[in-house]
Amino acid sequence: MASMTTRKRLEFKNDNQYNTCEELWTAIRHLIPTDKIIWEAFMLGNTSSRSVDILRDLGFSVIGHHTIDFFKEDFGDVIISNPPYSIKKQIFKRLALLDKPFILILPISTISKQFVKVLQRDKLQIIIPNKRMQFEKAGEQLKRCWFDCVYFCYKMNLEKDITFL
Repeated sequence: MASMTTRKRLEFKNDNQYNTCEELWTAIRHLIPTDKIIWEAFMLGNTSSRSVDILRDLGFSVIGHHTIDFFKEDFGDVIISNPPYSIKKQIFKRLALLDKPFILILPISTISKQFVKVLQRDKLQIIIPNKRMQFEKAGEQLKRCWFDCVYFCYKMNLEKDITFL
């Protein structure tokens, strides 16, 4: 039987229901193409449309619904999302098949993972925020993220391969 500490760690690892704060999308608003339809692709099972609402409020056309399955469907011109980190490997396999431009919020350590190499590396770019990203849980702003995240971009044709905000 797993100890209480082990069970708590497993529960945390499987907890993917963290929402992206408005300030994180606002910070890169100027780098998101306004003439493209955004697919907020990682809402399956998440009835909260906070990210979709924020992007729409910023003036973007957004497709996103809790019944759309990223692994089975394909919408929009560009994917912009904060995906579940526990399934990054599977996400990158699917992204390689779609070969669609994207901006995803991911831990910086993701860049060194073997599964990222399924993409054309010369098309990858990174946007580095000016401070550690924080997320929301159940409508509450958290201030406890213990790892650094960046915006991973693919085929976004940004001016620089590394953009500092």
